[in-house]
Amino acid sequence: MSAADGPIFVKLGGSLITDKTRPRTVRRGVLHRLARELAAFWRAHPGQPLLLGHGSGSFGHWAAREHGWQPGRAADPAALGAIARTAADLHQQVMDALHAAGLPVWSFPPSATALARQGRVVHWDQTPLVRALEQGWIPVVYGDVVLDETQGGVILSTEEVFAALVPRLRPTRLLLLGLEPGVWRDWPQRTARWAHLTPRAWRAAQAAARGAAGPDVTGGMAGKVQRMLDLVQAHPELEVRIFSGLEPDALRRALEGAALGTLITADGVAPAP
Repeated sequence: MSAADGPIFVKLGGSLITDKTRPRTVRRGVLHRLARELAAFWRAHPGQPLLLGHGSGSFGHWAAREHGWQPGRAADPAALGAIARTAADLHQQVMDALHAAGLPVWSFPPSATALARQGRVVHWDQTPLVRALEQGWIPVVYGDVVLDETQGGVILSTEEVFAALVPRLRPTRLLLLGLEPGVWRDWPQRTARWAHLTPRAWRAAQAAARGAAGPDVTGGMAGKVQRMLDLVQAHPELEVRIFSGLEPDALRRALEGAALGTLITADGVAPAP
């Protein structure tokens, strides 16, 4: 593995690093363990660039609920400001854990320089972030409130932030860590999951699910999966892996190339050996 492979994007899911059933509650043990696993990989592969992101979990999502924010609707600037401050509070705790593990991290809040239109990033001066990568830093982004030309402001998911960075940074791998061990074929039974998922296979599964008793085949993961399918289809060199970060050492193993969880690739792209 070398820097020529491009950066690896890693997302620490909000449901993984926080307790989403309790407002503003960090799973400190999980967060610090993940930071140590990242540090172990980084020390073993100092030439491999990394870019980290994290969700807002019981911070941003709870604040959005408290202030009545709904996707697609214009929001009061005071409410958006409160949501942004809460998401930033979690971000600081994540940065503290990464610093404590000895990682050379640098914070890049999307709200500082990104602009969206209808919930998608249309402008972002990424030059400082690119320079940080070139100099050996690990940039850290997160799900954040961003100014939007049509809605005043919008909450961008970490997946949406990653999607805005992919065209310029050209990663080959994107790792999404959450609570679930992958994308389930059957929800809520959770007896079988996808090992390898493509846009064609997903469309067929969705069509079959529409005639079934339980149409939600992903347990609330549909939007995330669809965004990643769109991303790999636009960038066929990219592989996305969705897996659980609850198992100790899973993150380090995935960074090393272990076939954990569900692999998402473009149509016609075989998994790497």
